[in-house]
Amino acid sequence: MNHTASSPMAESAFNPLWFAQASHGLDEAGRTLLQAAADWAGPILLDLAGSTGEPLDSHCAQVALILAGLGVDAQTRASALLAVTPAPGPEVKQDPVQKAFGAEVMTLVRGSRALYRLGSLTGQAKEQTGGGDQKEMKRKMLLAMAADLRIVLMRLASRLQSLRWYRQSKTVCPVEFARETLELYTPLANRLGIWQIKWEMEDLAFRFLNPEVYKHIASQLEDKRVERETLISQVRDQLLAALKREHIVAEVSGRPKHIFSIWNKMRNKHLDFEQLFDLRALRVIVEDERSCYHTLAVVHSLWTPVPEEFDDYISRPKPNGYRSLHTVIADAQGRCFEIQIRTRDMHQFAEYGMAAHWRYKEAGAQGGQQTADGEDDKKIAWMRQLLAWDREASTSNASNFNGQADSNKDTASQAPMEAVVSKKPSVARPLKAQEDEHIYVLTPQARVIELPVGATPVDFAYYLHTDLGHRCRGARVDGQMVPLSTRLSTGQTVEIVAAKSGGPSRDWLNVQLGFLASPRSRSKVRAWFNAIELQQRISQGQSMVEKELQRLGRTAVNLEQMAQQLGFAKADDLYVAVAKDEFSLRQVDALFREDVQEEEPVQRVFDAARESVSKTGKSGVLVVGVDSLMTQLARCCRPAPPDLIAGFVTRGRGVSIHRADCKSYQELADRQPERAISVDWGDTGDTQYPVDLAIEAQEHPSLLRDLSEVFARLRLNVTGINTLSRRSLTRMIFTIEVRDGEQIQKALAALNELSGVSARRYSF
Repeated sequence: MNHTASSPMAESAFNPLWFAQASHGLDEAGRTLLQAAADWAGPILLDLAGSTGEPLDSHCAQVALILAGLGVDAQTRASALLAVTPAPGPEVKQDPVQKAFGAEVMTLVRGSRALYRLGSLTGQAKEQTGGGDQKEMKRKMLLAMAADLRIVLMRLASRLQSLRWYRQSKTVCPVEFARETLELYTPLANRLGIWQIKWEMEDLAFRFLNPEVYKHIASQLEDKRVERETLISQVRDQLLAALKREHIVAEVSGRPKHIFSIWNKMRNKHLDFEQLFDLRALRVIVEDERSCYHTLAVVHSLWTPVPEEFDDYISRPKPNGYRSLHTVIADAQGRCFEIQIRTRDMHQFAEYGMAAHWRYKEAGAQGGQQTADGEDDKKIAWMRQLLAWDREASTSNASNFNGQADSNKDTASQAPMEAVVSKKPSVARPLKAQEDEHIYVLTPQARVIELPVGATPVDFAYYLHTDLGHRCRGARVDGQMVPLSTRLSTGQTVEIVAAKSGGPSRDWLNVQLGFLASPRSRSKVRAWFNAIELQQRISQGQSMVEKELQRLGRTAVNLEQMAQQLGFAKADDLYVAVAKDEFSLRQVDALFREDVQEEEPVQRVFDAARESVSKTGKSGVLVVGVDSLMTQLARCCRPAPPDLIAGFVTRGRGVSIHRADCKSYQELADRQPERAISVDWGDTGDTQYPVDLAIEAQEHPSLLRDLSEVFARLRLNVTGINTLSRRSLTRMIFTIEVRDGEQIQKALAALNELSGVSARRYSF
């Protein structure tokens, strides 16, 4: 919580009247501890305000009252006063709080400060990351940071008081603050079964987020809250008297539904306000299943049942195992009540088993289709049982009704709340959660990351991104540089320092050095080195194969085809087999000996007998209407039969022959149209014409070899190569000699079949 100066106040909030309420139920030692904490914190907090603007001494005082209503021990109440006092700097070896109040209070204070810090960091996040998964991760992190469950109670009470302050002071509550309450804190209170805090936080947050809807629902409630509770109490007394006459031992409790729950049910089930029958609700707990149906008969004899609103979940349990009788009845004035009837075992199963209420409520419209399983669910059920230690002994009529009680209050109420934590001496001891298998840390952007216990910054980097893990070179934890083998703890903020390129260290795979705790991270490091080893084997095998082909005089062979002839899917597989001595190069020699026996004599690729335009100067072009004119093929577009061509009369060099679509020719003809002349191809015979092909490709060691194999296979003479490489992209201009356009098209098609190669006809 941020500390800022507030306006001067006349006196501290820790006055005698407050102390009388805050110390209710404590023994003399507990009262002494609480008074000492108030005396310590009062002067420090007097002129400070929290990030909400609320005076800190007033905030802590009211939080202590909420905790007193929950029946927590003196250490928890005292810690609530001390938790927001400024923490000492790192140069202080021992916190003064520990010296003055002992290790137990210090543990609570330190845990509470960590949760305040978590709330501050998540509140600074500029955007939602991860959606519902991130919300759930934050809830888990909040629980994991509070090994002592009393720390969670302190955090929830603090959030509730902040909401109350926004309402009482009429200060505008930030939308993010109210939304975080509904997304993080009320589900947590719900899972822990702390109904009183949950209901009031829900209503207050809903009031700030949807004020118009809140006021509309409130106006539709036909009577005031006190009157509704009185009516429920009357119905309860009437039912208890009737059950007593029938010799049925039962517990009956109930309260009206609160506004947020009304709206949530209307939204999830698409109901109008008039269609809600459970605005007033009762729960009846009896001894056995037979008494359930007997009680149902008594209820229907006292009031008129609504036939469409009866469900027998005892004979037909919900898919998640939930069992109970649900019925809706109407009194003489037509006012409806929902009544649930179940045995003690059914109630325990509904509260702590697979049909736990928190799973039902958070599943939204899916409700009873959800099942509660897994270690997280077991842990939550275990902690809820701790919180409900003495709930059965409570005589309050305000017992929770499956989480659907009403905490709708138009004015703030500071009265003590029903105790949900045992007041037995044992509760003064820390309520330790079972040891978790995960930790929860934060990115600098306040995104929560779940990691296994013992995880290091390297594990964290690999969780974010594999490439970031490979390039990880250092880490900052809570702003301090730490070794990469440092074990992370829940609540820490981790920032990775990465190189621009590179890979992991082999030391990371050494278990004794402790760089990695996650099997997932280790597998990614192994995959990196496996890929490196594979590439090394491919290079080694390729070199061995190429040397063998040079020895055999077969350097122009298509290696992919050769690999397939030898039984491999691709050339890389052949190289790996050769490098690992799993394939003998003698089989390559044998393959070619078989081919030689079947080969017929073929014409050499480069035939000196062929006439080339570059050598003879005879282009085979006829100038229409003119005899014995010297012609030359333009180098800008290098025409070849059967290209459409055009001529341009030069000064002293005869007629320059261009392709008809040549840009250079178009510019010349536009400037001097009188020098343009019609030309056509004559008898070209076997004359070879130079043609430029432009090739773009990703650079790799065998690129030139692959291109040369194409020209060799098509028996095309290459007379010139011009290359330009930039970064990983290579641009090449090949000048080849062809007889006609068909050879050009075959060459382009063969080149474009190569992986990563793009080829086209080139002109300036």
